[in-house]
Amino acid sequence: MLHCPPKLARTIAYSGFVLASALVPALAADPTGDWRVADGVAHIRVAQCNGSIWGAVAWEKTPGGKDTHNPDPAKQSRPTLGMPILIDMKKKAGTDAWEGQVYNAKDGQLYSSTIKPIGSDKLEIQGCVLGFLCGGETWTRVGPPLPSSTASSMAKGTAPKAASPSTAQAAPQTPPRTTGSVSAAPATAPAASSKQQTGQKQAATGAAGQSGDVVGDICLLPDVTRFTH
Repeated sequence: MLHCPPKLARTIAYSGFVLASALVPALAADPTGDWRVADGVAHIRVAQCNGSIWGAVAWEKTPGGKDTHNPDPAKQSRPTLGMPILIDMKKKAGTDAWEGQVYNAKDGQLYSSTIKPIGSDKLEIQGCVLGFLCGGETWTRVGPPLPSSTASSMAKGTAPKAASPSTAQAAPQTPPRTTGSVSAAPATAPAASSKQQTGQKQAATGAAGQSGDVVGDICLLPDVTRFTH
């Protein structure tokens, strides 16, 4: 029987590992999901809408913002919540980057922009005015990626359709669901007191000053659908 010298055997094994690694395609970075902007004043929900990447304001630290700096007087009273920020961004061939426009509500201007995921929890935003005066910032992921579809089906907080009384009566009770180590309360749990309910509402609102997800699927927002449908 022939024996390979230990050094040669290690070299062959290493070469085989490198070759095998090269044959496995790298997973493409995913820019979709919810992202916290650099100064923390908003979350941007990014989704693929009919083949393009769009991003809209999904949460505001200070609710009730208006697009007051928009050069179009008709839009100066529109809410910033749900407003498109990343606009019609297309994939750059051969890279994990997307090109399009970004809207800056602080000055009401559109900028040529590129977005690029950095790892799984950072999104780099670069924007330029007429090819110069370039700048950018990095956003941090706060929500999981969304599936690719014409209208993203995993929009968080989308309220389910209410069941009819007859359906509700006929539906059997199911055991509480468990996510990780936290179990949902069973259907037979006693109703919370008014004091407990107030505390729960305050906790849900928190620093955001707003409760729940009022934006849902950004692919269905009017300012997005008129471009993508």
